[in-house]
Amino acid sequence: MDDFQYFSGNDIRNVIFAFRDSLKTYSDVLNALNVYPVPDGDTGTNMSLTLVSVTDELDKSGNGVSSQWEAISHGSLMGARGNSGVILSQILRSMAESFASANEIDAKAISVALQAASEAAYGSVMRPVEGTILTVAREVAEEALKLASEDISIVSFLERIVSEGEASLERTPDLLPVLKEAGVVDAGGAGYLLLLSSFLHVADGRPIPSPAEVPENIEASDHLAATGLTEVGELRYEVMFFLEAPDETIANFKEDWADLGDSIVVVGGNGLYNCHIHTDDIGGAIEAGIRQGTPNTIRVTDLHEELGDHLETLEIGGGNTISVTNDSESVTAVIAVVAGDGVQAIFDSLGVNAVVKGGQSMNPSVRDLIQAAESVSASQIIILPNNKNIIPVAEQVNSQVKKTVQVVPTRSIPEGFASLLAFDPKADAENNLAPMKEAAEQVMPGEITRAVRDSETTVGKVEEGDWIGLDRDGVCVISKSITEAAISLLDKLLGPDHELVTVITGEESSDDHTKEISKWLEENKQDIEVEVHSGGQPLYAYYFGVE
Repeated sequence: MDDFQYFSGNDIRNVIFAFRDSLKTYSDVLNALNVYPVPDGDTGTNMSLTLVSVTDELDKSGNGVSSQWEAISHGSLMGARGNSGVILSQILRSMAESFASANEIDAKAISVALQAASEAAYGSVMRPVEGTILTVAREVAEEALKLASEDISIVSFLERIVSEGEASLERTPDLLPVLKEAGVVDAGGAGYLLLLSSFLHVADGRPIPSPAEVPENIEASDHLAATGLTEVGELRYEVMFFLEAPDETIANFKEDWADLGDSIVVVGGNGLYNCHIHTDDIGGAIEAGIRQGTPNTIRVTDLHEELGDHLETLEIGGGNTISVTNDSESVTAVIAVVAGDGVQAIFDSLGVNAVVKGGQSMNPSVRDLIQAAESVSASQIIILPNNKNIIPVAEQVNSQVKKTVQVVPTRSIPEGFASLLAFDPKADAENNLAPMKEAAEQVMPGEITRAVRDSETTVGKVEEGDWIGLDRDGVCVISKSITEAAISLLDKLLGPDHELVTVITGEESSDDHTKEISKWLEENKQDIEVEVHSGGQPLYAYYFGVE
């Protein structure tokens, strides 16, 4: 393809799709290379999922070139996963913005875009580390600017920047000792090389090769052991969320986060930012966002679990189970009572050490909770009953074990979620109790369930099969329609000062019901952010948490 002179908008679209496909193909390679001292998930998987979000946006954007640049920018921002994905999103956003202003996308335009991408990537990271994707992006951009002034074809230009990318990637172990000791190159940099190769693939039709080799018979966990990095380090949790905030407040937000952790990446603009941090203070990280704006779509990952913490499943009475994840560094462990696989997954992601399957109609016994307390290694324990009927049962555990057990009297799943945002695993149970109680009390919980018998309530007669809405005081809504019950309950719960509704769907909910509820919120409560999670809980079609 010697006559190839510049990229059209459709060519760039093909580059993005080729990049997505190559990340899928080589994600296992990138995952195995991931030996950064503080791992935060699998690099290949995170970068691949980020690109899937971009291509999904492109599929929706139609054929217009201007909408294509917006799709790349928005898709990468909204879909970015993990540290590597967030940095990659900034690279793609900057390249899209640069291409949007170019008359034609030739070697000069690509070199300008690569330089803008490198500067944006460095600018998004609070404490840049050399020997990573940042280094590869910078050295490639420097070479591209030199080559753009030479009289060479665009294919030759691309060949040489790919060659520079390969050489830069090979140099990363000289800049980051953990890579040299493990005998690998940087995973993020290897992913970036696939982007460069995708340009050459579209321009010249040549295949995209694997960006690096992984030493035989060595997995990522073995790399960590070989370098003495058998634990994640002092910072246990990865916290990510979207922050809606005025652009001028972001500098203060970054400064607040600088005191809370590291691996800080904040990307975005025009009032919407994708934010990433490693920290031990989950609540503090989120509160920093609240001080400047509105965080939403909050994701918390236990980095120790990412490296394979010990997970044990114990059988208890009634066919139920206790799932246990032990962590030797935590002073205090949390035990939560839940129902529903989706609900359990959310509690797991928030750092709960033991999950006891139970809830309404299948209350765990004192013996079950004692077994859970004995199964965790910590001597200090917090129990989250998440149901008013289980609170008195949980309060019996302290006198029956040699450990110190405190009960945060959560009466609902949303209260349990909220309390965990104030949990400090390095503080003892007594010092965790008050802040966790306070956090739980800040949430207005609501539940939608079906009546199992006729009854008289303070709001009228309930017939078996009716849908009823409950707040902290009991039944407050009665309806023959699940959506009417849900909407009426939300209308009662929501006040002028509320900012967020968390919706947790249960077994008896449906996508159509949830869409109808979300549409009502969108039309009638425009200032309220809505988060929907699949809980899979029995009996309760919906849990609501209003904050």
